[in-house]
Amino acid sequence: MHVRMTGPSGHLAKIRVLVLDEQPLLRHGISAYLNSQPDMMVCDEAESLFDARSKIAQCQPQVLLTAVRLGTGDNLKSIRKLKAEMPRLRILVYSALEESIFAERAMRAGASGYLMTQAPTDALASAIREIVGGGMYVSREVALSAFRKSLRPIPKHNYGFRSASRLEELSNREMHVFQLLGSGLTNRQIAASLDLSVKTVESHQENIKHKLYISSCAEVRKRAAKWMEQTSLARHLRCVAPDEGKRHCRLSARLL
Repeated sequence: MHVRMTGPSGHLAKIRVLVLDEQPLLRHGISAYLNSQPDMMVCDEAESLFDARSKIAQCQPQVLLTAVRLGTGDNLKSIRKLKAEMPRLRILVYSALEESIFAERAMRAGASGYLMTQAPTDALASAIREIVGGGMYVSREVALSAFRKSLRPIPKHNYGFRSASRLEELSNREMHVFQLLGSGLTNRQIAASLDLSVKTVESHQENIKHKLYISSCAEVRKRAAKWMEQTSLARHLRCVAPDEGKRHCRLSARLL
């Protein structure tokens, strides 16, 4: 267990957090919440990775808190690069992207924790304390899923298992496009939301089609919609489970 250092007065030093997000309102809301915690302080805020680099050097945070977004730039690549440069920095990411897919990808990139934007507010403080203590933070459902996956033998003839495995072969951008296709967006709408050209979105869709061994773009949309329906249903069932409590599913309006 990692032990926090004490300050000059002999009290435990507060956990220093740098908040990185391009949206000022979101940044300020997160900072206000963290500064209200007795054992935390936001040492600075940054709106870009370039901005964050200089501020990390200045305020020496223990934790970098940032969002995972896959718009004009895949910031999982940025997280990987930053972690390679600063291995002692603990990185906690939050996102609305499907946790069952992107939590593992974020961890591989070097993050120490992954928090869904639907999580309750106090989960953010708990996640920061966990990773500063040397642990890793994901939801209970993702942790159990990973454990079951590690114990499960690979079936030789199981279509569902093969489909899930093939999804893991998609790049982060392709997985995001797949998710948006499953949400019912057109190629033009996806292009606008990700600040890409329609042609680039179509190229991603072609790559998805080949990687998933699907014969047509219409079938890609159908498969994506079915996947979104399954993951949304699973999340809904977790939300209404008797002993889990709906508190784990409400949107953290104060932060997000």
